[in-house]
Amino acid sequence: MTFPKRHDLLVARVVIGTVLLTWAVLTGLDLVLAMVDELRSVGQGSYDFVKALNYIAHTAPRRAYMMFPTAAVIGSLMGLGQLAASSELTALRALGISRRRLSLSVALPLLLLTGLMMVNAETVGPWAQRSADMMKSAARSNDMIVAQYSGLWAREGDTFLNAQAGRERDEGGERWLELNDVRLFEFDDTGRLTSVAHARVAEHRRSGWLLHDVTRTWFEDRAVTQTESSEEHWDSNLDSAALAANASNIWRPRYMTSAELSQGIEYRKRNQLDASEFEEYYWGHWFYPLNVLALCLAAIPFAFGSLRSGGLGRRLFIGVVFALGFWLLQTQVVKLAAVYQFDYRIAYLVPPLLMLSVSWFLFRRRSG
Repeated sequence: MTFPKRHDLLVARVVIGTVLLTWAVLTGLDLVLAMVDELRSVGQGSYDFVKALNYIAHTAPRRAYMMFPTAAVIGSLMGLGQLAASSELTALRALGISRRRLSLSVALPLLLLTGLMMVNAETVGPWAQRSADMMKSAARSNDMIVAQYSGLWAREGDTFLNAQAGRERDEGGERWLELNDVRLFEFDDTGRLTSVAHARVAEHRRSGWLLHDVTRTWFEDRAVTQTESSEEHWDSNLDSAALAANASNIWRPRYMTSAELSQGIEYRKRNQLDASEFEEYYWGHWFYPLNVLALCLAAIPFAFGSLRSGGLGRRLFIGVVFALGFWLLQTQVVKLAAVYQFDYRIAYLVPPLLMLSVSWFLFRRRSG
């Protein structure tokens, strides 16, 4: 059996058109709502309306990636509904083309678009999101900057802080900021470097900043000395809330590439840190195509019997129900994986398998 045939190209053209239209509408709506929310930050530092607009524009690739699964299922149903309304779907069925073959004609162009989104998730999306976060952080705070490769930089007086990784932690009812691989550069009034301290971990607790495993190098006029200590208190008024906000921007696993997530997992396991959040999003990247395929294949046969009689509103309702139901199911299973600490691959595999089981059952029941 050759592929594609003329009917495959017909179905693919209609489906791609409706998916792209739905995708543009959903992404555009998300961008508008994000812009409205972003207006709250306008006026902080040098962050003005133009920079807010630039920030939202840079987040468009990431938002398109997030919106694609919903757009795929809604657009597919709308495309099949368009073919049904013009009796083209009936004519194709009369020619002996099965529902399975028609669903294959829908799935293959969706897989092509899904592949493009996977490339986006590994290239343009993270880069654009990181650029947007760096621009916003620099505009809102004159004493803080986020660099793509050198991490987080902050200044307090004549002391400069650089951290390569960090996050907010919550344990036993206490919440604190934890920075990893920290360097402190101290200068005197003339601008001469007086000392460099390297700390494996810097924590901001209620009592102040606490440095762990510190190696400090002192630069004197005619000598260089080095001291080591397992723990030091750092007397600083550096705003931990601002640092936490910027740390969450630069090290958000949700917006990292799979390679960056893999490195993050390795780093945290090597330093005996919790890597569950990174593992969650890492496997989410790889199961993304399966999620799109399972979602669409489960929805299409369910709607086949009512596409001709159903209107646009009904098709939209079916698509939204499937997308929302699948998202809720997967979110809950992934949360259970985090709580009970079982493999995230199982958590991401269960919802698509359930959807594909529904699809298989409906095909068996309605195919002819």
